[in-house]
Amino acid sequence: MTSFVHVGLTRVRIRIVGEGKPLLMIMGIGGNLDMWEPLAGRLPGRQLIMFDFPGTGGSGGAHWPPTMGANAWFTRSLLRTLDLGRVDVLGYSWGGVLAQHLALQHPKSVRRLVLAATTVGLGGVPASPRVTARMLTPRRYYSREYFSKIAPDIYGGRFRNNPQLTNAEANRRIAHPPGLAGYAGQLLALAGYSTIPGLPFITAPTLIIAGDDDPIVPAANQRILARLIRDARLHMVPGAGHLFLFDSPELAAPLISDFLAATMES
Repeated sequence: MTSFVHVGLTRVRIRIVGEGKPLLMIMGIGGNLDMWEPLAGRLPGRQLIMFDFPGTGGSGGAHWPPTMGANAWFTRSLLRTLDLGRVDVLGYSWGGVLAQHLALQHPKSVRRLVLAATTVGLGGVPASPRVTARMLTPRRYYSREYFSKIAPDIYGGRFRNNPQLTNAEANRRIAHPPGLAGYAGQLLALAGYSTIPGLPFITAPTLIIAGDDDPIVPAANQRILARLIRDARLHMVPGAGHLFLFDSPELAAPLISDFLAATMES
């Protein structure tokens, strides 16, 4: 069920489904909570907390500086508003960078960390100039034709030759596109930012998962994360692209569930 809460001055669109240990899910740049749909249905036995980051989807604008530190403060404040203490965190793409910072800035809030198709920011291996240029605009959230045109090249994996997947993903994006100011704020938070200095200080057990056909976040970034986070394990999905959580949820969900279940037992 979708509802709204206020975090400070910002009205935030949220969806909480299921029962069990809470899993906070942080979406990629410009994304909305509906985009979690293919994966969410395959994570039983957990309470899933999904939200539209301020300036995206159905949430209001941010009222703080566009920095990862301020964004982590907002995320911790959202957890407090929902009366949640320590949670497991799944961060995807841009959301994975924020999840790393959250684990550093508020370590007592993060029990287990899953980083999917994400990077370290500055100091990582960038995408090609062609892909980077297309990520600088939210146009793919507004135009179905444009999204269909660029999806194979920028997302890779199954999007290279599956028009049905492309159409379904376009539906979830276009229904709740980000605002221009919100998208720009997310870009600014990432510009010039790096998690590299802090990665050795992340204490949460961490699973790093990604596809080896990801044009946006080359696989070398996952190896950097795995090398610098002390308690980390790395799993690369052969042939998967940047959207593997959503185009291949039957592969991604068991990896996430098994990791969280195993660490719960340990």
